[in-house]
Amino acid sequence: MSTVSAEKIDQFIAAAEAAAATTERVKASPEDVAEAVSRGAVDAKRIVVAEASDLPPEIFAACRVLPGVIQSQSRKEWAAADVGITEAFAGIARTGTVCIELSDGGAAYASLLPRLHIALLAKENIVERPADLFDEGTRIGARGLNRNFVFVTGPSATADMGPLVRGVHGPHQLHILILE
Repeated sequence: MSTVSAEKIDQFIAAAEAAAATTERVKASPEDVAEAVSRGAVDAKRIVVAEASDLPPEIFAACRVLPGVIQSQSRKEWAAADVGITEAFAGIARTGTVCIELSDGGAAYASLLPRLHIALLAKENIVERPADLFDEGTRIGARGLNRNFVFVTGPSATADMGPLVRGVHGPHQLHILILE
């Protein structure tokens, strides 16, 4: 499988930021990721960290010891969190979308309920378009076929009842850490 080009990463960042998400490129080490999460969650009192299936477990272990991380698996406590941290198993360059697997590891709560969602995306998992998630010939090898997941493009927003309102059906902010 080929590596992702710098142009594809730049395309992803531009599209994500056009959709009102924020992005940050971070070295894929536990220390650097934990530091970036701390910067992003600076005022958070309650943080939830979902389980990951693809990224190295030590990255998430470093996040789980940050101040404010809820250690229990109580859905009620998770629903009251300020920040949710999840893995994005893929990113779509054309739209700046992250793909979040809704597994038993709490990703649904961590990605949809807190005011801030921080998604960790390995740069090599950025594909050109949505159809690439289901194509065995791509870098990610059709991972989309074997997962129950959601597409997340920017923070939650709706204009159904008038002016644009953020955070109605999910997080007010989406911050994507691109792990290099």
